[in-house]
Amino acid sequence: MATALTNLSSYNSDEIPSGEKNIIGIVVSEWNKEITSALLDGAVKTLLDNQVDEKDIYIQYVPGSFELPFGADAIIDKKKFDAVICLGCVIQGETRHFDFICDSVAHGIMNVSLKTSIPVVFGVLTTNTLEQAKERAGGKYGNKGVEAAITALKMAQI
Repeated sequence: MATALTNLSSYNSDEIPSGEKNIIGIVVSEWNKEITSALLDGAVKTLLDNQVDEKDIYIQYVPGSFELPFGADAIIDKKKFDAVICLGCVIQGETRHFDFICDSVAHGIMNVSLKTSIPVVFGVLTTNTLEQAKERAGGKYGNKGVEAAITALKMAQI
């Protein structure tokens, strides 16, 4: 497993562009809220630590990960963002529902980014278990929200 080789929260701050004057949107799934709240906390803290002004961080909640692409598209229609971060968590169950949701969310987020020419970052955990999700939302492998925020700052500069 690739994540076992890295901590998602590790980064060299000298390599991260300043977020000063950036306007960042964050769309967060309410499903698996224990996990997505931790991802959101990591993303917001990282943005603030990298000079994004708190007033320039906009948070939009959506019911589940499937709704993330629509949420991203909707907020981009309302405001000029330098980047939008999508945070969610899909945990494998006993049916193929997991596969359909993960595939749709990944393609949807990519399509919004390409359609709008705004970086839309995939900060969605797709895990086999709740324990794996916890390990990637502030646990032993760091926090995917931090990684998504760093990606947004880098992509905002392109």
